[in-house]
Amino acid sequence: MKIMFICTGNICRSAMAEAMLKKMLQENQKQNIEVCSSGIYAQTGDMSTQDAIEVMKEYDIDLSNHRATNTEKSQIKNMDLILCATMPHKITILHLYPELKSKVYTIKEYADLSEQNNLDISDPWGHGIATYQKCAAQIEQCLKQIINKL
Repeated sequence: MKIMFICTGNICRSAMAEAMLKKMLQENQKQNIEVCSSGIYAQTGDMSTQDAIEVMKEYDIDLSNHRATNTEKSQIKNMDLILCATMPHKITILHLYPELKSKVYTIKEYADLSEQNNLDISDPWGHGIATYQKCAAQIEQCLKQIINKL
């Protein structure tokens, strides 16, 4: 199975989700699942933000080697599951790749964790470490549900 997380720049949400799920899969000894990420407006090669790197250390994850990938330069068409940070990301992906419709969800949607119809994980970019911590906690909560589906 091949899973891709998508956000805007691939330097915060999708990068954190990719790293967290890889760690969870290893801890749960789930094999044959590949995980990657990309950003709809990513500058390929960009590093994760310093705040994302710092917050991931709290999860014993080193995000310092992550490099962004633009979705158009990714292997999105080869994915089995595409998990978007927000509904606008999902809508954009469905517009660009309508043939992937059956594989595209928001992260919260796939985890069955929408809060009052809110399917978005808010962008922490530019909002400081506390916002990154809240974002990471939301992602972790979703991934704990998702890993049971894999």
